[in-house]
Amino acid sequence: MQPPPQDHASRVLVVDDDPTVAEVVAGYLERGGYTVDRAGDGPGALERAGALRPDLVVLDLMLPGMDGLEVCRRLRAKGPVPVIMLTARGDEDDRIMGLEVGADDYVTKPFSPRELVLRVQSVLRRSRAARAPGAVATLAAAGLWVDPAARRATKGGVELALTLREFDLLAFLLRHPGQAFGREELMREVWGWEFGDLSTVTVHIRRLRGKVEDDPAAPRLIQTVWGVGYRLDVPDVPDVPDVPDVPDELDVQDEEEAASGAGDPAVRTVPSVHDPLDPQGGRVPPRAEG
Repeated sequence: MQPPPQDHASRVLVVDDDPTVAEVVAGYLERGGYTVDRAGDGPGALERAGALRPDLVVLDLMLPGMDGLEVCRRLRAKGPVPVIMLTARGDEDDRIMGLEVGADDYVTKPFSPRELVLRVQSVLRRSRAARAPGAVATLAAAGLWVDPAARRATKGGVELALTLREFDLLAFLLRHPGQAFGREELMREVWGWEFGDLSTVTVHIRRLRGKVEDDPAAPRLIQTVWGVGYRLDVPDVPDVPDVPDVPDELDVQDEEEAASGAGDPAVRTVPSVHDPLDPQGGRVPPRAEG
């Protein structure tokens, strides 16, 4: 694997109490051109993150001393370092909880280390592109202000604490007010993914509403468009006609059905693909129970 030139100097902190998994992940990242540090538990991860200031953290969910969710909360409270969560659990609730505490991505074991390196490259590339010279102008509407170059967003003059994905999603919607996008479209256009779990979009929409809406239970800006997906409504942008009302309060499953048009064969979704790069082998096994 050739080192990615734009990420060559990036420092990645790998946090996993399984030495085999940590060694394999670190090895692939080092061959990809990254400087890698390791920690084996939650307190150690926070200590090393504070001392080394990594560009990205690969964080296992199940850790001794302090679980990965709490580590992620504390990392996000201190700054915008991107976090990719590793989990041996296949339960959707665990993945959603990781995203809700601020993780920018997640990978479920068993996984291909090559896929993980691809995810790391993608997150870091988005962050660097936003800070590059010639970045797009600031965006403003409905009391929201976004500076893509500085990676800053405010609502009514108050700074918003957004993850990388939330920031990219808000900036994209502000660039296309009044236009409805499906979850598959958002996944592809905002994050550059051609595959993945569509519940990722649902969770980030819900989290973003919690930060930009005056009343997230009755959203005024980010609307669910039944059978299509989502639309940002701002003043002076006409509503799309003939859109049926949907319930204001939706849990993740109901929100996904509304956004995808469950039961409508004309609406296509993307299946979850965990290993597009190495389907025959090279996967990190799940941790043995007990």
